[in-house]
Amino acid sequence: MTAALGLATAGCTVGAGSPPLATGTNLPVVPSLHDALPQAVKDAGVLRFAGDSHPPYRTVGPDGTVTGIDADFQAAIGQVLGVKTQTIVVAGLPAALEGMLGHRYDAFNGPVKATAERERQFDTITWMTTRTAYLFPVESTAGITRTEDLCGKRVAVVTASVVEEQLNKLSRFCTESRRPATRTVGFDDTEATLLATRSGRADAAGMTEAAAIDVAQRQGGNKYVTQTEAQGATKDDLALYVPKSSKLGPVLHEVFQELFRDGTYVGIMSRWGLNQVSVPEPVFNAATRG
Repeated sequence: MTAALGLATAGCTVGAGSPPLATGTNLPVVPSLHDALPQAVKDAGVLRFAGDSHPPYRTVGPDGTVTGIDADFQAAIGQVLGVKTQTIVVAGLPAALEGMLGHRYDAFNGPVKATAERERQFDTITWMTTRTAYLFPVESTAGITRTEDLCGKRVAVVTASVVEEQLNKLSRFCTESRRPATRTVGFDDTEATLLATRSGRADAAGMTEAAAIDVAQRQGGNKYVTQTEAQGATKDDLALYVPKSSKLGPVLHEVFQELFRDGTYVGIMSRWGLNQVSVPEPVFNAATRG
């Protein structure tokens, strides 16, 4: 199992010097939601979030400070619940899931695809959707101008992620259209996939379209192509995860409902340019409901 790499504070108790949200909003505590928290969380006064390096959701600075969409949502969640939130930086999805089941972390905001298999052990709260994109340097000599040009190429992805699943579908599209299969190069986090692409160990880095837009704008010198439905792409429900055993899922679902009602959700998604992948309401256990 991968050990935690670091710890960063993403938000604080309301009234105790907590930083304001990036949207400029300080949210009041909802007493009924604080009271509904598991006793262990109330006693600790903190919600522990696992988080890997995954811009724009989480960007880990040299000093361990975590910024991004997840930090904004954690600040909002902590304010509504009247508890602190912490991000414990881990190396990838498997470490986050195993750590939650081992009671080292309370939640992981992913965003991770909601699946029926994982919902046997975890409650999920869907708060966005996505398609998959593939980023590559402008100066690349790999000859990538369309998504199908990735056939036969080395594509870096985060191991066990929804992007790896989508890349497998693209690879099937390649072989079914008599092209060579894509070659998967697995890494622990998005930053590692970008480094592999810049160093020439991979021809492109797979990520959510939202992440590709962010990297292209923030770093420059990159282009991306987006996988289409004809190439196996699907629009996936991406969610926050909590272990079912913690009984925290229904509480956090109500918190997200509150953030949708008061406009905080729209504010955060707009700030990060993610309106195109927002959802009309948070969905509890989307893969197995009804």
